[in-house]
Amino acid sequence: MSSPAPTPRERFAALVRAPDHAIDLAEAALLIAAEAYPDLDVARYTNALDELADGARASLADAPSEAGRARTLVHYLSVERRFRGNQDNYYDKRNSFLNEVLDRRTGLPITLALVYMEVARRLDLPVHGVGFPGHFLAKYAGESDIIIDPFFGQILSEQDCAQRLQAVLGPDAQFDRRLLRAAAPKEILVRMLRNLKQVHIEARELESALADCQRILLVEPDLVPELRDRGLLYRQLECWAPALADLERFLALAPDDPTADAVRDQLIDIRSHARLLH
Repeated sequence: MSSPAPTPRERFAALVRAPDHAIDLAEAALLIAAEAYPDLDVARYTNALDELADGARASLADAPSEAGRARTLVHYLSVERRFRGNQDNYYDKRNSFLNEVLDRRTGLPITLALVYMEVARRLDLPVHGVGFPGHFLAKYAGESDIIIDPFFGQILSEQDCAQRLQAVLGPDAQFDRRLLRAAAPKEILVRMLRNLKQVHIEARELESALADCQRILLVEPDLVPELRDRGLLYRQLECWAPALADLERFLALAPDDPTADAVRDQLIDIRSHARLLH
């Protein structure tokens, strides 16, 4: 008798146990989506990325320089294929799912950057994600990095980046080129899942938000704030024992965290409920 096929969560867990360089970001993102879309065909969407890359190949072959290749990629994806940011409904959760982004040609900065990265990877172009504060970017890494905003289909100067930083963090924020470093695959997956978690929390879809926390902790088991958030979600779902375990561990690891006193108050209530179950 054959074993049952692994679930999307099991496949995701196996994938993110690998070192960063071995993680297939597109597959991981599609496995995140597969929990919301049980019939999702991962191969169909990886094939869609292959087809996008094939469509860009001839134009990129004619580009004479790194800057020319970066501009060609941006024009191809943002103008010819019409991938642009969803400015009308930014918090639509479909913007966080790669299958929806590929179908609808719109999404969040991070999911659109993922499209750019995956198309570029298939063309042997060095395009990486950039976890810029407030707005995820991409960059073509060459002799001089070329910064790309897939949400607006633009190439940015460092001055543009500095202005955006001040718009997010205030006029005293100082731009540092280290903010433009390439984000590792696990960082990207955590940021994607945190975006999705926030959307689920605001929609009061607590079980889905809990699933996001669980997947974040599969990617980075030592992210202490996620232990707290998962414990608080368990508490709201009246899962007292796992709430107690997560929040006690959070306090053991981060007793001086600014939220620690509020968590201690929560634990008083959680312990009283947990005792009633025994």
